[in-house]
Amino acid sequence: MLKVVVTGIGLISALGGSLEDSWQNLLAGKSGIRLHQPFPELTPLPLGLINQQPSELTMLTQMVVASALQDAGLVPPLADCAVVIGSSRSYQASWEMLARQMYGDAKMRQISPSPRVSLSSFGNWLDRLPQMNAIAATRQIGASGIVLAPMAACATGSWSIAQAALLIQTGQCQQAIAGAVEAPITPLTLAGFQQMGALAKTGAYPFDLHREGLVLGEGAAVFVLESAEFAKQRQAKVYGEILGFGLTNDAYHSNSPEPEGKSAIAAIKQCLERSCLLPGDIDYIHAHGTATQLNDQMESMVIQRLFPEGVAVSSTKGSTGHTLGASGALGVAFSLMALKHQILPPCLGLQQPEFDLDIVTAARLSKIRQVLCLSFGFGGQNAAIALAR
Repeated sequence: MLKVVVTGIGLISALGGSLEDSWQNLLAGKSGIRLHQPFPELTPLPLGLINQQPSELTMLTQMVVASALQDAGLVPPLADCAVVIGSSRSYQASWEMLARQMYGDAKMRQISPSPRVSLSSFGNWLDRLPQMNAIAATRQIGASGIVLAPMAACATGSWSIAQAALLIQTGQCQQAIAGAVEAPITPLTLAGFQQMGALAKTGAYPFDLHREGLVLGEGAAVFVLESAEFAKQRQAKVYGEILGFGLTNDAYHSNSPEPEGKSAIAAIKQCLERSCLLPGDIDYIHAHGTATQLNDQMESMVIQRLFPEGVAVSSTKGSTGHTLGASGALGVAFSLMALKHQILPPCLGLQQPEFDLDIVTAARLSKIRQVLCLSFGFGGQNAAIALAR
């Protein structure tokens, strides 16, 4: 199996318009979460918006892909570069807009489409199919090789990186652009999570006794992955190595994790085994930490069961909000920055811990060699990625 390294990172979040800005604000204990009312028909909610109004998926993708390439010192066209870019919501905002145009104002309760609006007013609707965002990225960088568009709920970003790493490990390509992009602030997404009782009313407080639920955030993180040999040949700077990953699924429920965390444990064990690591080798865990009742409870139990006492843990969702499919990719980016700078990022929003974990509440210097990044998506999709200096 070939060694896989990360040579470039592009990131944008409510915390900042670049990787460096987001990282500095994260360490400073700042939050990108504010009270917003982007849609007049819905009440104001805490949200992690990048700008004052909801962002557009295509724009976010173009920006992070360009940033990642620039960071890696690469110039398109990159004909043989694989592209693995996922999203859990994809173009949902565009489809909701089209539905509004076609059916008029919902308050009027008109069942038939307005005769004045046709599909032609939506431009080429084929460009709004879920996989088209990844395909647009291939056009952007001039890549004509493998293209994948994973969709695995909140584990999408981690699955994308794992898929790209596997392509390189097995020699199918030397270089890949991988990650996830999410622009999930839409009326339907907000209303749906609200109906489930999953949305916080004041803010995101991961692992806190008084946590209220998740805060939706926008964000994107994309990586340039290369075989170690290829990176060495072109004398690229290296953030870290992807040691291995574990991917499993609960096959249990559409939105509740399996209470005993059996499949989550299996994903972590699979990841450690593939990475030739023992639980005691992990110096820091970037937790999924959504601040929902069920996730934080299950995740804490899994960490306590598998890892020795005193392993450092934090979730960055108190700063960025929950970026759904992009959250695992943001987590990997922050984990690589932790390895590079030997600083543990804080878990913002935690006041009164409910669980017996060593949760990092303020940025602190620490010797970090191996890191584990966890993602647990709705539908029980579990992903774990191990990274090293």
